Amino acid sequence: MSALNFTHDPARRSWIESANAGTTDFPIQNLPFGAFVRDGQIRTGVAIGDRIVDLRALHDLALLDGDAALACATACDHTLNALMALDARRVSALRAALSDLLQHGSPAQARLAASLDAVLPLAADVELTLPCAIGDYTDFLTSLHHTERHGRYKGLADPLPAAFKSLPIAYHGRASSLRVSGGDVRRPHGQFRDADGNVRFGPAPMLDFELELAAVIGRGNALTQAISIDTARDHVFGYCLLNDWSAKSIQWFEQVLGPFLGKSFHSSLSPWLVTEEALAPFRKAAPSRAAGDPAILPHLHGARDQQSGGIDLELFAHLSTAAMRGDRMPAVQITHTHLDNLYWTFAQMVAHHTSNGCNLRTGDLLGSGTISGADDAARACLTELSEAGKKPLALPNGETRIALEDGDEIVLTARASAPGAVSIGFGECRGRIAPALPYPHAAGGQ
Repeated sequence: MSALNFTHDPARRSWIESANAGTTDFPIQNLPFGAFVRDGQIRTGVAIGDRIVDLRALHDLALLDGDAALACATACDHTLNALMALDARRVSALRAALSDLLQHGSPAQARLAASLDAVLPLAADVELTLPCAIGDYTDFLTSLHHTERHGRYKGLADPLPAAFKSLPIAYHGRASSLRVSGGDVRRPHGQFRDADGNVRFGPAPMLDFELELAAVIGRGNALTQAISIDTARDHVFGYCLLNDWSAKSIQWFEQVLGPFLGKSFHSSLSPWLVTEEALAPFRKAAPSRAAGDPAILPHLHGARDQQSGGIDLELFAHLSTAAMRGDRMPAVQITHTHLDNLYWTFAQMVAHHTSNGCNLRTGDLLGSGTISGADDAARACLTELSEAGKKPLALPNGETRIALEDGDEIVLTARASAPGAVSIGFGECRGRIAPALPYPHAAGGQ
């Protein structure tokens, strides 16, 4: 597991001045990995301030050696998957070498600055894309408050499933419709019950956001070989934000085996993978449990995970409507939550996922589930914010919402902080609702 080292030094500063601003998500202490399109080609890179280290361009300068050079050469693919599959010490060596190259006073500063735009293009000048190829996507349900509220909204006698406090509940999602932050989220068609209880087919009327954190697997495991709770975090390469867009009207009608078309139309990811190593200063004890809760079974209970399975991470959602943007009003913060609101840690999610011998593969994505807390401000989806439509969310311009309307835009952000450490962020996870497309009716149909 990652330990503190010189890359976390709060006194370290970069010669990239934008990386030293207190508001940046990407100071030199972060150095998250991602991918971007440049000159028609997909490249891999590392974010620093408002720029991106082009790993292929850096490799061509031959400034690295040893494990760092090997890792950089491995990363010169169209995705990060090959790098993510490497032994963690080699990825750590590349991160350390980048920290040294980018620190103020680096011997390589003059050489890098001389070809700045070639090696470190501005992030605003390139198109960000998904950081890796994602073959499988599992979404968990690990916030007690989110789960209990939705159970009440559905009128369940016991709003919390019987298994919730014994294991991390999950379903298998659809990886093909994962998309990088930005652009339109098209309103889907589907079946749902209308206000009179009749089953209808058409554009989903109840569209929602869900604020989540996702872990991306680095090194996987062989089929039949479970991952122990003590080594589970070693299999996580990094983390990103996830907006698990939900068509609640479709989902609540169809859900028998689990979510299907109410979820699979679009899910948005922030483009940068914040590594396990970068998050080391922000690790904390796993969230505490209420007295009387069932004991954690041994395969999900590890001393290290209990000591450091949590992350001091605040998460936010902002909403802007077409009318607000037309009046040049800023987006309004509608959610402020914390990762402490998860009942299960990511290590427990990994250990449980593989406990039956299921094999995880490099690039697999594990979503936390909606990170809602007990407080009203910590409700992390519009269904909760509006009490399932009973109390419409009031916006500053007089508009109200019980569901997302066409033109509404959601922006998710997150910030890790701890005393004595430089705060780091994840970048934005942004999406704007676009109207449903005309549905392709059969020839001769109505």
